Amino acid sequence: MTTRRETRARKALRNRIAYHGVGIGTAFFFLAPFLVGLLASFRPNSESGQPPLPPWPASGFSIDAYRALDGFGAGVWQHTVNSLVVSLGTVVLTVAVSVLAGYGFSRYRFPLKNALFVLIIATLMIPFQSILTPLFIILARLGLNNSLFGLMLIYVTLQLPFSVFMMRNAFDAVPKEIEEAARIDGARDLRLLFRVLMPLVMPGVATVSIFAFLNAWNEFLAALVLLSSNENYTLPVLMTAVRAGRLGAINWGAVQAGVTVMVVPCLFVFLLLQRYYMRGLMAGAVK
Repeated sequence: MTTRRETRARKALRNRIAYHGVGIGTAFFFLAPFLVGLLASFRPNSESGQPPLPPWPASGFSIDAYRALDGFGAGVWQHTVNSLVVSLGTVVLTVAVSVLAGYGFSRYRFPLKNALFVLIIATLMIPFQSILTPLFIILARLGLNNSLFGLMLIYVTLQLPFSVFMMRNAFDAVPKEIEEAARIDGARDLRLLFRVLMPLVMPGVATVSIFAFLNAWNEFLAALVLLSSNENYTLPVLMTAVRAGRLGAINWGAVQAGVTVMVVPCLFVFLLLQRYYMRGLMAGAVK
């Protein structure tokens, strides 16, 4: 005869099995497209045009698709480096500016503070496509056309409204008593910001970093319009050429390889920062 304790233990075991089973099934459901694309990118050329299932190569793994991808444009590695430079530079500049601006809007009082903050947030309502021509002219006047740095500045500008909003909420969620105690101990201004407050707002910084990286990594239109040299194009522009093919013939193996190259850094950045990301989205929501 089973005791009540044994019954509860069996019920808890069944609940854990069901919980983890549903979690594994859900994770597989979302990861399946990435796994299919990854396996398909290692098919030889003779199998690249076959149906996607089963995704694994029948005659052994091959890097023919990656060799074909490297034949487009200036080479896949050159375009990957361009995308990394632009994306990482966008993250660094966006975080630096948004942290200082968010701290200022959260802790300091100055004339028209609320009006200026609303004006910054209101720029989110302006479609990027409608200001692309003025941005092109401005970069041309500054001599930054067809440069990765100029493209980086455009991405930072587009990312700042959301980032400033996130960082102000993150600083608002930090109790002012912590800052007051640090000031009593002698911490001032930038030292107070970077030594005391920054560790407390890291979830917000991680959220801003993820959004800035993903937006810069995947952005296509600005890179296509503002860059004119094949050596400066980023990966999304390269993938357009791969998807169009040569003389109408599409190399689907190269397409799958390009998708894999574009997805892997995004997954890596998100998995690296995801524990901060979830807390960052809630920053300022509750006290």
